[in-house]
Amino acid sequence: MGRMRLSDRIGGFFRPKMVEEMSVSLNDDGSDNRPQSHKSISPEAHHPQYVTSPQYNKFLAPGPTYIAPSSSFFFSSGQSSASLIDYLPSRIIANRLLGQYWLAVHPICRIVHRPSFQRRYDAFWADVELGVEPTGSLQAVVFAALFSGVVSMSDNAVLVAFGTSKKDLVDNFQMGTETALGRANVIRTTKVETLQALVMYMIPLCRGEISRSHSALVGTALRIAECMGLHRDGTEYGFGPVEIHVRRLIWYHICFLDIRTCEAQGPRPHIRSDEFDTQFPLNVDDEELEALDPPTMSAPRWTDMTLTLIRMEANEMCRVVWVDRLKLEKKKISLTAVLGKIENFRKTMKDKYLQFINDNIPVQHLGRQICEIITLRMHIMVLHRQIIISSGTEIMERAITIETSPALSPWAWYSSAIQQYHSALLLLMEIFAFPNRKEADRIWRCLDYVFEIPANIPKDQRGRWVMTEVRDKMGIYIASRKVMAPSSMLERIGSQSTHSGSTTSVSPPISVGKVRQGNGDFAYGQTPGTTAQHTEGLENFRPGAPAFSSSALPAAMPVSVPRIQGDKTIDIDWHEWDKLFPPDNPNYLA
Repeated sequence: MGRMRLSDRIGGFFRPKMVEEMSVSLNDDGSDNRPQSHKSISPEAHHPQYVTSPQYNKFLAPGPTYIAPSSSFFFSSGQSSASLIDYLPSRIIANRLLGQYWLAVHPICRIVHRPSFQRRYDAFWADVELGVEPTGSLQAVVFAALFSGVVSMSDNAVLVAFGTSKKDLVDNFQMGTETALGRANVIRTTKVETLQALVMYMIPLCRGEISRSHSALVGTALRIAECMGLHRDGTEYGFGPVEIHVRRLIWYHICFLDIRTCEAQGPRPHIRSDEFDTQFPLNVDDEELEALDPPTMSAPRWTDMTLTLIRMEANEMCRVVWVDRLKLEKKKISLTAVLGKIENFRKTMKDKYLQFINDNIPVQHLGRQICEIITLRMHIMVLHRQIIISSGTEIMERAITIETSPALSPWAWYSSAIQQYHSALLLLMEIFAFPNRKEADRIWRCLDYVFEIPANIPKDQRGRWVMTEVRDKMGIYIASRKVMAPSSMLERIGSQSTHSGSTTSVSPPISVGKVRQGNGDFAYGQTPGTTAQHTEGLENFRPGAPAFSSSALPAAMPVSVPRIQGDKTIDIDWHEWDKLFPPDNPNYLA
């Protein structure tokens, strides 16, 4: 749907009854203003003839950035009949692709030590020019770098630079990388370089759209890494500074891929924080690691590694929040404690890295955007409505900046690996229920971009138009996949249908997970005496507390929400809340 890809898992949450939930929120009065061509995509169109139609395949087909991995190199005997020459371009073209890798891939997905990799690259071509076939691991790592370089380029840039389509070039280098990995016996390898090539190969694959095959591939890489001991820090084995650095880079990229595939396909992260002791790479420049007296401590400044370290440390904090979210469901931790961890992490990152950022330098500005996006996503992970609206809006604003800013264009290709616009769905439900919010203009600027809403849709009809479109397309997808729902969820949906007919207030915000009677209290946007509808897990509202804001963006308006009684979640310690988020300081995220 526009720039957002929908499936039965949205941001890691299993939503098999999303269609019914959205139908309850729509409380459809028949005012469906979509054109007839869009109305034909409806939940009733589930018969086989429609499922095989071009219209069906158009919106259910993977997006243009989706790259499916192959399993052939896993089951290869290592004696492929294909020749290196079948996939290898001229050195001039390869050098241009490697230059693209250094520009667009290396700064944001650093997995090689540049000086030592450059020497390996030169050795590769020296072998080729002598007619000697390079080793399988060297072939694999070189092809993986060229493959990533091609993927990071736009279609037009590839056509202008190489006179061929991007798809053909991507297919060529993907096949070349997979062939080289097969020759390197990736499943049985004991070479770090081969594992490095495998992870490099997965970097352009595991971005916005991820299938179960991607998840299985990441699981394989994790097991290979553990067998090689990468989950133990290299200092314990007496390795040199460069090898320690590379092993850490590989391990933490696998940690990222573990979280990324988990939130896309589930069911949970496989890596546990207490099961490895590999340290983060040092915050130093690559050249310093080859000095006569290499550093043993991180430098308090912006270095070659800083952007990658921001991603790595933020990803590991996401792992902590993921575990804490499960504890929240079991009432083993308070929501205040989780939010406190997130706030402390944000302050640590500001003191450790963000204070050194010069926003006039594009790659450093990118580092700020990524750090803020991932930190704000942690608020979405705990699904607390008090902060989800302003955090979700700021996530989208920053993500749109990465995709549309000319200065950040070299790295826009990787933006979908950082976030996938799923918070837009939450904000859509909110703005549909409460169209006159003071933040409405900010939210709609984001939603127009994300959902690519036609310009001819009247302003007062855009919310219903998008929600109906999402509901109908999701209905077809769920029916085609035969997605099953737990009986307890079916009971809740039935309860929603029963109560929705008598509800006199506006539709519930965010999404409908469970309907409850008000019992004298009232939900945000309602008046006393009406039926309260709200989402389970989003009920802890703070009266008069301001929403999150940022000095770099338009401030989010305060949200005044009466506290709802009878919550099934753990109560918030409001004294601690006010320490974390002072009510008299609307710029506490600045």
